[in-house]
Amino acid sequence: MSTTGTSRKATTLQKAEFDPILKKYVYYGTAVALFFSIVGIVVLPFWLLLGKLYINRYFDNLFCELTTRALHFKKGIWFQTERTIPLDKIQDLTFHEGPVLRWMGLSKLMIETAGQSAQGMSDMSLTGIVNARQFRERVLEQRDEITDRSSYSKASTSPDNASENLAPILQEIHKTLKSIDQKLDRKK
Repeated sequence: MSTTGTSRKATTLQKAEFDPILKKYVYYGTAVALFFSIVGIVVLPFWLLLGKLYINRYFDNLFCELTTRALHFKKGIWFQTERTIPLDKIQDLTFHEGPVLRWMGLSKLMIETAGQSAQGMSDMSLTGIVNARQFRERVLEQRDEITDRSSYSKASTSPDNASENLAPILQEIHKTLKSIDQKLDRKK
């Protein structure tokens, strides 16, 4: 079991694995981007020599897990990014597969959350997850389970169900009013 930082415990449901082909995608993608930029031409030889070391460390630091309450993600070497997205805030998980990603057998899973992302933008993207479609389905199933449970608990205290919750109180008020009415009748 792992915890999410609160007193409640969250169970890890699935840890995402990243496809090693992602290393080649990042290595060559960065090399191409450097080749086509003015400053990058100077950096390109260093990247070609040291880039694979960087990519291996970067790949080893990639981490993504689905728990019963959230999606946790961590990446980076020098500048680390760590995100925790509560499942009930996830609006959509979208796949992006451009020609290069498709050719390499990779896909990018883009996560959009409620009220956080700009139009057409994602809050987080995960590239190179093994069995990404299955991982996406598992995340959506868990999100639906949490939101259904939350909706059920809200519905049980909603005004529609208030009459069920208030019935014993109304019966007590009715008895009290009857008692007052009887006492008033006796005083007359």
